Amino acid sequence: MAKRLGRGYGSGKGGHTVGRGQKGQKSRTKIHILFEGQKVKKSLLKKLPLLRGKGKFLAKRKPITISLTKLEVFKKGDKVNIESLVKKGLINEKDAKKYGIKILGKGKLKEDLEILVPMSK
Repeated sequence: MAKRLGRGYGSGKGGHTVGRGQKGQKSRTKIHILFEGQKVKKSLLKKLPLLRGKGKFLAKRKPITISLTKLEVFKKGDKVNIESLVKKGLINEKDAKKYGIKILGKGKLKEDLEILVPMSK
C-alpha cells in the first residue's frame, strides 16, 4: 500500500515537507498543467491547435442508426443502400446524406441481403 503523505510523523512520510523537497512549483498543492520541470521551447499543449468559434464544444453528430430487425421489409437478394432505405421510408434522405447511416447488429436477418452501408459487428 502506498504511503499517505502528510498524515503525521508516525505515518513514515509526515512532518515539514513530506517528501516534496523544499520550495518550488512541485512542492505546492497543484502543479500547473503547462509545467514541464525545465525550460522547453514548445510544450505539447502549446503545439495543439486552438479551436475558435461558437461550436467548439458541441458534440459531433453521429450517423443515423438502423437495427437489423427493421431490414425485414427487404426481399431476398435486395441491395441495401441509402436510396433503397429512403424508398422504403426507413430514413429521411436529407439527414442520411448529411450524417450518414450505420446498421447496428441487433437482431437477426431471415433473408440474405447485400448491404452496402457501414455496419457494426
